[in-house]
Amino acid sequence: MGFLLSKSMDANFKQQQEFMLHNARLQMERQMLMQNQMRERQMAMQIAWSREFLKYFGTFFTVAAVGLTAGAIKRKKPALLAPIIPLGFVFAFQMDSAYGDLIYRMRGEAESIMMSEHNRLDLPHGTPTFDSIEKARRAKSSLAAFLEK
Repeated sequence: MGFLLSKSMDANFKQQQEFMLHNARLQMERQMLMQNQMRERQMAMQIAWSREFLKYFGTFFTVAAVGLTAGAIKRKKPALLAPIIPLGFVFAFQMDSAYGDLIYRMRGEAESIMMSEHNRLDLPHGTPTFDSIEKARRAKSSLAAFLEK
């Protein structure tokens, strides 16, 4: 009798382990999908911000370039055209950021860094562990309890 009960409990235990493993896998997949969707939304917002900034900066650049060119011609001072050069670089960068392939070049460079210069990505004191987080949490909670007294 005990043997049959033990065998049945072992089977139930294995089924329960498989069920828990399956649920943990589903939870991990959902979490990864959610994090990826959040990353995509943040990147979309950043690109949208670049495009909106480009509209304002483009207008400023156009007005400044026309005004400086007119002033340089009117006063016969070509030095007045000098600010157009750095403003042009900023405008070109913003254009590349908003509509160009800057993001693809950045991704390629990031992949290269991850492959060949991985040591640059190490965190100070290494990757946080459960023990290091618990130690910090305990220190903070005991400090908060001490301060409340």
